[in-house]
Amino acid sequence: MLRRTYDRVMALAASRHATPWMAAVSFAESSFFPVPPDVMLAPMVLARPDRAWFLAGVCTAASVLGGMLGYAIGFFFAGVGLKLLSLMGLGADLDVFRSWYAEHGLLVILVKGLTPIPYKLVTIASGLAAFSFPVFVVASIVTRGARFFLVAGLLKYFGPPVREFVEKRLTLVTSVAAVVIIVAFVATHYLMPG
Repeated sequence: MLRRTYDRVMALAASRHATPWMAAVSFAESSFFPVPPDVMLAPMVLARPDRAWFLAGVCTAASVLGGMLGYAIGFFFAGVGLKLLSLMGLGADLDVFRSWYAEHGLLVILVKGLTPIPYKLVTIASGLAAFSFPVFVVASIVTRGARFFLVAGLLKYFGPPVREFVEKRLTLVTSVAAVVIIVAFVATHYLMPG
């Protein structure tokens, strides 16, 4: 079933309504859909490198809006949120999520929002933990934007060979970017005068 869904998403990337479909996939992936928007973003940027930044912006905006839906599911409908997380293999109770976010909330969003770890886990868990919504939104914009603009930029400037590299090593590429963002955050937090 996942392969059929993936193939369908790839076919949508070639349609004349690809941009709205990419936005829909990006929105849905942030709370419940299994296929990441990168599978549409990559071929669309390769086909139209002149639109790379626009397409990355659409992916980012739709992903953050979808993340807000995931947050709302966790915040307002804890039972539904826990059930969704359980279906994704993260079966824990609400108290575990709250303590996890109380200790590492922003770091969790920064790391998981950028890497290929399903972002829907972050969005729903953030709502379940009643994590600060404004901080959640800003961290989501930074991490999702970094991820999609990085992919779009690499494809825009280096083309098809980078697509193959990124597809094989997406975890490595986004993990390096995550480390850079985390180091910058920690440096800013600890080095800036209070």
